[in-house]
Amino acid sequence: MTQRNPHRLLRAETLLGIGLFITAAGFLVPALSMTAMSALLPAAMLVALMLFALIAIVKDQRHASASLPYQRVFKAPGRVSGAFVLVTLHAVCVDLLGFYVSTAIFVPLVAWLFGYRSSRGLAIATVIVLIAVALIFSFAMSQEFPRGRFGLR
Repeated sequence: MTQRNPHRLLRAETLLGIGLFITAAGFLVPALSMTAMSALLPAAMLVALMLFALIAIVKDQRHASASLPYQRVFKAPGRVSGAFVLVTLHAVCVDLLGFYVSTAIFVPLVAWLFGYRSSRGLAIATVIVLIAVALIFSFAMSQEFPRGRFGLR
């Protein structure tokens, strides 16, 4: 489904790329003020996000200069909005319940809401995510996650 071509800089992909780049750059400033070991992963992820945003901007601008038809970005805006709500809700729950408890709730919830219905698969995916996060961050990097206001791990 095509729409009328908007101005080159007002295309959704370009605006999203610009927004992601600015947001990642904003978070990079405080991340770089952390100790070297603590800043390594967040800084690397933010720089990677900035690079992906630049790639998206360049790709979209090439499409615009080639006068390719403009495609609707959000074919399911409810799902996109729902994903943002779930990310925000997860952050609030991490503050209240702790990282591991919140993640154990939200990994299967998000997968189920996006259409994956196998309860066995949801359980396996949740366990894999929690074990991987614990191994990488808790054991390999000696980082602690928030326990939450209620003292849950």
